[in-house]
Amino acid sequence: MYIVSPQDFEAHLTAPVRVDFILRTLEVLKSDLAKLDIPLYVETAEKRKKIPDRILELLDVWGASHLFANVEYEVDELRREASLVRACLERGIAMDVLHDTCVVSPGELASGTGRQYSIYSPWFRAWVAYIHGHADVLNLFDEPGKNPESARKELPKLFESNIPSALENKKLTEEEKKRFRSMWPSGEHEAHECLKRFCDERIGGYSDNRNFPAKGATSSLSVHLASGTLSSRTCVRMARDHNSTKKLDGGNQGIQTWISEVAWRDFYKHVMAHWPYVCMNTPFKPEYTNINWEYNNEHFKAWCDGKTGYPIVDAAMRQLNHCGYMHNRCRMIVGSFLAKHLLLDWRMGERYFMEHLIDGDFASNNGGWGFSASTGVDPQPYFRIFNPLLQSEKFDAGGEYIRKWVPELEGIQGNAIHDPHARGKSNEAKRKGYPERIVDHKESRDRALARYKQGLGRDAA
Repeated sequence: MYIVSPQDFEAHLTAPVRVDFILRTLEVLKSDLAKLDIPLYVETAEKRKKIPDRILELLDVWGASHLFANVEYEVDELRREASLVRACLERGIAMDVLHDTCVVSPGELASGTGRQYSIYSPWFRAWVAYIHGHADVLNLFDEPGKNPESARKELPKLFESNIPSALENKKLTEEEKKRFRSMWPSGEHEAHECLKRFCDERIGGYSDNRNFPAKGATSSLSVHLASGTLSSRTCVRMARDHNSTKKLDGGNQGIQTWISEVAWRDFYKHVMAHWPYVCMNTPFKPEYTNINWEYNNEHFKAWCDGKTGYPIVDAAMRQLNHCGYMHNRCRMIVGSFLAKHLLLDWRMGERYFMEHLIDGDFASNNGGWGFSASTGVDPQPYFRIFNPLLQSEKFDAGGEYIRKWVPELEGIQGNAIHDPHARGKSNEAKRKGYPERIVDHKESRDRALARYKQGLGRDAA
């Protein structure tokens, strides 16, 4: 059973491209299950608060005695599940809410003092050690067996539900539908094929190449991980099986690094489960609420549109707007730029990402913005201020990524591609309509440092 909830999509700022992907994924899943005579019942609920009552009604109609669901760790969803468990018990219905999203369930890892880790490195060491000691967490499940053919005759309505092709509040244009569907095929089969192809062809060089957006060296599996068409467990298991050792922290460096990147998804869900207030628009540490942010709409629009005058920033934002996706290194660059150079409230960027990313996942997105804005679990505001020019020269040295997404600069050669107005190509850039920098790097850095010190009342994080 899947309940389509337009109000939940609205409340969670789910991007239209992500909603489209979810609906297409449901179609694939329904088709796969139908071959096994297993129904996928889909219903649209216009009022999110009525969903628990509607589920109870359906259980009564079907004569069901047991309900299963996977845990969602966001606050609203935990409250919904808790109330549904109680309501089911009152009706004599068993309800199991199962940990499945994470390889290691929240609550399983603790520091030597018994506390939840808030720093990734020691958490990751504990995560690896736990998996080494509990190898069964990487066990995969067989697909369900086929139902008897009588299931269709006995429960015909379960097989007849329709999946909406789109939602009124999350519609794509016809051009967008065509573009995104060609870029992002949906379904479990596609996810597994992409994973296998990545492990067979590129994972070995992942550590060396992952930070270069023009190389196409990453897995691009985040959309499947965010939508449930692929599990982190499957990813870690297949990566490990491609290695020369069963140890997650040994063997090929590319495989080790990729596994550690997949683990970040677990980490941020552990953080959210233990400190649920991160779901409520607040920094991880209370003192970071005192930072005085800017709300300059012109600067924010320039950032959104990819017209800041910093080519690497602009290329990344245009990739997001066109693809519903952005390379991870670039997410850090544009996040740092918004929070540190423009001093705009990081929550504006966090929201924009959720409203546009096909792989938008609250925990990972919130964690990423906490990193970039230095408001998260491991804030380092005094040295984590990315210099966009140095990032550009280091990770897009030849300018291939910039030229692809900023066509105004495609004719500019050499190092000028990274800063055309300051490197002798200003006339050409202006002629093509490329803007000058909206802020100066050094002035912005000095302003950010002063603002953080003022807000925190100290010179160290």
